[in-house]
Amino acid sequence: MNTVNFDERMSRLGTESAFEIMAKANALAAQGHDMIHLEIGQPDFTTPKNIIDAAYKAMLNGSTGYTNSQGIPETRQAIADYIKRYKNVDADIDEIVVTPGAKPIMFYLMLALCGPGDEVLYPNPGFPIYESCISFTGAKAVPIPILQENNFRIDIEGLKKLINKKTKLIIINSPQNPTGGVLRRSDIEQIAEVIRSSGSDTYILSDEVYDRLVFTGEKPFSIKSIPDMKERTILLDGFSKTYAMTGWRLGYGVMNKELAAALTLLVINSASCAAAFTQIAAIEALTGPQDEPERMKAAFLERATYMVNALNDVKGIDCLMPDGTFYVFPSIEKLGIDCRTFADRLMTEADIAACAGTAFGSYGEGHIRLSVANSLENIKRASERIAKFVKNNF
Repeated sequence: MNTVNFDERMSRLGTESAFEIMAKANALAAQGHDMIHLEIGQPDFTTPKNIIDAAYKAMLNGSTGYTNSQGIPETRQAIADYIKRYKNVDADIDEIVVTPGAKPIMFYLMLALCGPGDEVLYPNPGFPIYESCISFTGAKAVPIPILQENNFRIDIEGLKKLINKKTKLIIINSPQNPTGGVLRRSDIEQIAEVIRSSGSDTYILSDEVYDRLVFTGEKPFSIKSIPDMKERTILLDGFSKTYAMTGWRLGYGVMNKELAAALTLLVINSASCAAAFTQIAAIEALTGPQDEPERMKAAFLERATYMVNALNDVKGIDCLMPDGTFYVFPSIEKLGIDCRTFADRLMTEADIAACAGTAFGSYGEGHIRLSVANSLENIKRASERIAKFVKNNF
């Protein structure tokens, strides 16, 4: 059979390395390795029972067919009520689009807005699908450096220098994957002022999927809640991280009505709709008891605190305490080894699956990402293994 002749744009798609690392780690585990998984961004808790029960009841009641491509109206209303309560964002249900997972919102948005000649600013290191989607559209991906020296927050003066008339979209993510950095309210207000002053017609994609996992006690602040930023901001959120619903594949975007209509058209032409019973379960997630999300956050904080303290006791490793998420992003720069080689050796020699910092962009060099979405017992075991590995090899 002849080799498939793919269109050139396929060469511009990247990947999400955590899934590749997980596959390699599972293969080693099948060979008898006692592997500790710290590579994947997935809560190790089960979905709360009230949410599962709501989905089950919905299926028994016949909610297994097609739905409105924009999302069930009742689900969109629950989302509107939720973002008002937690994010101080007012939205009509016609401004909300529900999709199978949160990723489609960013992909559809870029397909609708971006193309050759446009520039998109994105955090680097950052969620790798940002750069992948940007490049796929033919737009130029322009990195916003997210550096430890700035506590993994956006440097406002640096941002000013990146925006120009070609800037079609700016992506911000707080709390941030992979660093755990959190933008303060003052940071977000300054970002809004930079955009105003630039005179550009840029849109903002505000990725807020981790905003229920903030450890500082500061209430999350959405740039979409700033009145003159509302129309140009697309708020991205989902259910995977807050409610341990990664496999349920449900997310949403909140945007102006014109964009919502365009993204709904893309849903019609691709996924058709999100599943009915998952959307009904989402109503229960948003309106039901919030004890489980708070319990999970407390556990992630305990684990992150333990790991950060343990890593900082290792000579050659420097780790900031994350302000949110369930990731730590230690610097291994003093060890004199590139992060990809370090992560590979950590897997094969210490049975720990971790992500190299460069899996999230070139500015991630000198770091590895460790997920604390694992038991405290395993976090302690992993910390001991890392300390022993570094002591014996560096």
